[in-house]
Amino acid sequence: MKKLLIFCFGIFLSVTLQAQDIYIQAGKIIDTKNGKVLTNKTIIVSGEKIRSIENGFLSPEKDGDTLIDMKDKTLLPGLIDLHVHLESETNPGKYLERYVNNEADNAFNAVGFAKTTLMAGFTTVRELGGSGVNISLRDAINKGRIDGPRIFTVGKSIASTGGHADPTSGMNQKLMEDPGPKEGVVNNIDDARKAVRQRYKNGADLIKITATGGVLSVAKSSSNPQFSEEEIRAIVETAKDYDFHVAAHAHGDEGMQRAIRAGVKTIEHGTKMSDETMELMKKHDAYLVPTITAGKEVTEKAEVEGYYPEVVVPKAREIGPQIQDMFARAYKKGVPIAFGTDAGVFKHGENAREFVYMTEAGMPAMEAIQSATITNARLLNMQDKIGQLQEGFLADIIAVDEDPIENIQSLQNVKFVMKEGKIYRK
Repeated sequence: MKKLLIFCFGIFLSVTLQAQDIYIQAGKIIDTKNGKVLTNKTIIVSGEKIRSIENGFLSPEKDGDTLIDMKDKTLLPGLIDLHVHLESETNPGKYLERYVNNEADNAFNAVGFAKTTLMAGFTTVRELGGSGVNISLRDAINKGRIDGPRIFTVGKSIASTGGHADPTSGMNQKLMEDPGPKEGVVNNIDDARKAVRQRYKNGADLIKITATGGVLSVAKSSSNPQFSEEEIRAIVETAKDYDFHVAAHAHGDEGMQRAIRAGVKTIEHGTKMSDETMELMKKHDAYLVPTITAGKEVTEKAEVEGYYPEVVVPKAREIGPQIQDMFARAYKKGVPIAFGTDAGVFKHGENAREFVYMTEAGMPAMEAIQSATITNARLLNMQDKIGQLQEGFLADIIAVDEDPIENIQSLQNVKFVMKEGKIYRK
């Protein structure tokens, strides 16, 4: 209910306005909490939340309410991707962008990528590293100035000198300089603590470190450990003071083990993960964010002459083909899995490709969907607000033509998107 003040004949009159509700008649609903497919339901949305879910196909009760007929569609909660990079997107000239793009260029690009992500059915994302523009992007979306998913962002990732997220790696020596904690580069425990506090000061929501070398950085190793365990522990302990969890980019096994023992919550990629490390993840309740789609993409692009710098090509050929097989082993061993794609390494809006690769590797479709809904909601401490179609939850609702349990590829063609009760795609 809303109240409106009307000035009439020299006095203010208080008039109560009846809130308008939206009735969505759903042929099928994916019940992510219980792992079931429900049929013939009506979701009633009031404001930004789900008011109720009723049996059968109900019609609006009052004038002004809206009816949406989706009897031929399957509805799901808005999807959650725990690994995206919204400031950029793969292209043959990407390695020149840091020399020619201004912050404003990155911001304008990010606006488009954010909208594309939302329209693909991803209503929440964890943004794992850019220049810091991602913080302003989050705020602009929250204020309703632009369209995009709900964002939890690290701002700028934390690296060691020469590490995967050192912003000056690959530059000539006149441009390299010596970045420090403010820029997200650390080399000892004091630096590590200061870098976390700087991320908090900048407005980040969580912390990301690059625990090992990476594929797309202009450096030789894809997998060497790049932090001591003591440095990672200092980062995790300091992050905990600010209610931050820590995500760790890692391809190499030793770097993963250091990160897990030190208390990181998610391992991003996990390419060379050993059986021993998988057991360690289960012991410490650490989650694998596999990013199989990124592995597929870099493998393909490595064969395009000139697409990547020469130093990147052998790393892409080495790492890319291994991720899906590693994921299959990790899933069979019972490693906790969280959905994440590394969108930006491939085209934004194609995030749902990940579901196809996960199911190809042996994960049932329902579990893959749960990894992108209830699991990710819990990791973001949003388990009572998103990730389910339930009474009292935020009205983040998407729809597809086919039941994704029967055809997982249908998630790549989302037909309807609602976020917090507002329709963005219909």
